[in-house]
Amino acid sequence: MGAEVDVDCCIAGAGPAGAVLALLLARAGLRVTLLEKHGDFLRDFRGDTLHPSTLQIMDELGLADELLQLPHSRVSRFEVPTSAGPVAVLDLTRLRTRFPFIAFMPQWDFLTFVVSHAGRYLGFQLLMNAEATGLLTDSGGGVTGVRYTDTSGEHTMHSTLVVAADGRHSALRAAAGLPSRHTSPPVDVLWFRLSRRTEDPDVLFARAGAGQFLVFLYRGDYWQVGAAIPKGRLPTMQARGIQAFRAAMAAAAPDFTDRLDEIRGWEDVKLLEVRADRLRRWWRPGLLCIGDAAHAMSPVGGIGINFAVQDAVVAANRLVQPLRRGWVSDADLRSVQRARQLPTAIVQSFQSLAQRGMMLMLARSTRPVRPRRSSGSFPVSHCSGHCPHASSRSDSSQSTSQHQTPPLPVGSACLRNETGFGAWQRTVWAPPESRAATAV
Repeated sequence: MGAEVDVDCCIAGAGPAGAVLALLLARAGLRVTLLEKHGDFLRDFRGDTLHPSTLQIMDELGLADELLQLPHSRVSRFEVPTSAGPVAVLDLTRLRTRFPFIAFMPQWDFLTFVVSHAGRYLGFQLLMNAEATGLLTDSGGGVTGVRYTDTSGEHTMHSTLVVAADGRHSALRAAAGLPSRHTSPPVDVLWFRLSRRTEDPDVLFARAGAGQFLVFLYRGDYWQVGAAIPKGRLPTMQARGIQAFRAAMAAAAPDFTDRLDEIRGWEDVKLLEVRADRLRRWWRPGLLCIGDAAHAMSPVGGIGINFAVQDAVVAANRLVQPLRRGWVSDADLRSVQRARQLPTAIVQSFQSLAQRGMMLMLARSTRPVRPRRSSGSFPVSHCSGHCPHASSRSDSSQSTSQHQTPPLPVGSACLRNETGFGAWQRTVWAPPESRAATAV
């Protein structure tokens, strides 16, 4: 067994929830270890959408402008071309925020950015290729740490609090035996790649028609394409053969017909089995679940990253002070769930309705799409580095300077923009601890 290490908080999983929570706790001067089972963040087919609420949180940390220097695309209004004509599904231009848009940014870039800033604080430690496999408990059943494995073997780590942010297949959630509610969304998603050509748009776009809904995510030199299918339909599609699948994709995106031979076989098509669940209880003494480990979200609306970030903010706001005193009570953990469970239930219900509506629309849509290549699919701005904030509003209330939030001082316990629903919480301007790290 490896040597035991004492930390204030051990977080399993360096996804959006775990990475942002680690950053917030490290800024507050706490000792935080973040375990990531992979050797890097390069995962295809992860969510890419950073909503205004997440950008506002990053702005409060003083990081939004730097984050938006990374390559990304921006969507303020969203239309989907269908066989019956374009359908408007989103308009963010009237939000009173610095960020009236959704930023599409590869999740690996976002995670790398967050953990690189967390690494500027002395109390932060990131362990890659380190997979949390189980829980350490005391005689009363309270969680006191984790077991994890890395390339050198099995280790234990003791901590005041363990946070399970290790995704929808969380090993720590399973080890804790926490009960959950499961639903079965009516869709799954098939992901595949197609090459990008110089005449293609350099933005996200979608196609809907001929019984299909496709979304094309810009990846520089290729497209990451997602196709919605009825849940459980994949075996039937596979029995019909890959050529039938190519033909179905061509009916929805005829302008990509000559590239569909790049899908050589079913090994080039990845299934995302859409599921939605949420824990009945997100915690047990010494352990808290957040992100997909607490509530797996459907990909509808690109909400998953943003809900995970909001979980992290709520957890940090409520747990910094208990962690500083070295003891986190059941009431502290319960307060995190109490703040997050209603928004989670509401959004999951909305996603369920949207999914059923989408599948009904596709079932009635049999004509192929005829996209207008000259005008593109919907208004998007693409940023390879710095670009001004996208907004169609001309009034001065939308200006960057009037909406900029003063950065939160290092060592402060709370963020104001906690829920992402516009509710602003009272900020606790707690002084830094004596051991609080300063930025490098």
